[in-house]
Amino acid sequence: MQKNGFAGKISALSLFVSYESNPIINNIRGKNMATISICMIVKNEEAVLARCLESLKGLAEEIVIVDTGSTDATKKIASAYTKNIYDFQWIDDFSAARNFAFSKCTQQYIYTADADEVLDEENRKKWIVLKQNILPEIEIVQMYYVNSTNEKSVYNFQKELRPKLFKRLREFRWIDPIHERVLLQPVVYDSDIEIKHLPQGEHTSRDLAVFAKLIQKGVPLSDTLFVMYARELFKAGKKEDIQNAKQYFLNILQQKALGEKRQMAQCILAKAAREQGDVHSFLKHCVNQIAEGATSEICCELGYYFLQQKEAEEAMSWFENAMAGVSPCMDIACCGEKAMLGIAECFEKMGQTQQSLLWKEKAKQWIPPQSTESF
Repeated sequence: MQKNGFAGKISALSLFVSYESNPIINNIRGKNMATISICMIVKNEEAVLARCLESLKGLAEEIVIVDTGSTDATKKIASAYTKNIYDFQWIDDFSAARNFAFSKCTQQYIYTADADEVLDEENRKKWIVLKQNILPEIEIVQMYYVNSTNEKSVYNFQKELRPKLFKRLREFRWIDPIHERVLLQPVVYDSDIEIKHLPQGEHTSRDLAVFAKLIQKGVPLSDTLFVMYARELFKAGKKEDIQNAKQYFLNILQQKALGEKRQMAQCILAKAAREQGDVHSFLKHCVNQIAEGATSEICCELGYYFLQQKEAEEAMSWFENAMAGVSPCMDIACCGEKAMLGIAECFEKMGQTQQSLLWKEKAKQWIPPQSTESF
């Protein structure tokens, strides 16, 4: 969630109080509403693109679509909604593609959308209200990104605020009556608009391939990218992905990484060792993390290990620890659904079918936190 990284916040109350009580809104009464460019980068999105564009139909003055190499009907579908379709040679760099797409937009604000997003009718109405009343000082609008409950999701929450609407041209302003200075931080508004994320497939293989290329080239990952890489690898990576990443995370430990980064590396290396049957390395990474501060992920890994050893009671104690007394560093489900399913499997191994079914039902009903503020 981007919320805490922004200054100059404007609350929903300050934007949507009645016209009579808000002099700023009174001053812009009768003026033209904001104009918006919908901006997308796409590749082989024929299954979902029309659904997305239909949900945004009539909300913006311009649609800009940048295709990074589709081999299906994506561009043909896009052409039914806009003439502004551009090709961009894919270079394993989403930022480069986004920057190119932004350069083609011409309206006051740019809304960045992905093809697997949908805006329902209630939130279309909120969008129109926002468009009619947005204050000219606002440079970024955040909207709630509502994730699906797909088991392959790499997200740890149901929804989070994300920057989605950007003022195309920024106006620099001087502030403070003395010792004046230029306002450098953007003015951000947290809206209550919710965008549904409804993917029909997963992009893990694509994302991990990009990460692998960056690492192979020796490109250092920022702290943000490191967290995203570790989380996606641990939650959704295949066995071969995790094995191929071992050396990178061993290097992270050798560099004396601290805190969360060290915890993540230990969890991934423990999982890699367990899956490979390397008991010595597995126990080493588990013990080292427990000595420094256990996580739900490492407790679950120990639970899986003891299940493999057919020690169900010992495994259950670790799954219980994962749910109480420790916190996750990458996968929120390790203190919820995954730990519960682990306990269910333990009861099944112990011949207690009724208890196993009870815990399976608990796992089925478990839902992640509403937002990243809970994680």
